[in-house]
Amino acid sequence: MASIVLRVRLISGDHLDVTYEESGAADDDEVVAHAVAALAGEAGMLQCEHGGRLLVLYARGVAAVEVAPRGAVL
Repeated sequence: MASIVLRVRLISGDHLDVTYEESGAADDDEVVAHAVAALAGEAGMLQCEHGGRLLVLYARGVAAVEVAPRGAVL
């Protein structure tokens, strides 16, 4: 299971770091591709984790996404 950390900048200007995991993914690039495709898709949502809690991220509230495979950008 490959895992990446996404820094999500919301339309409001706030940001949060979420963890996204993809079972069966070969590498981080495949996970990134799936996350982008999910947010760009018709439903536009991604199931993530933030602070040990499940979070559903909806694309309509996202302004930008940064990828950090080794952890959050501090």
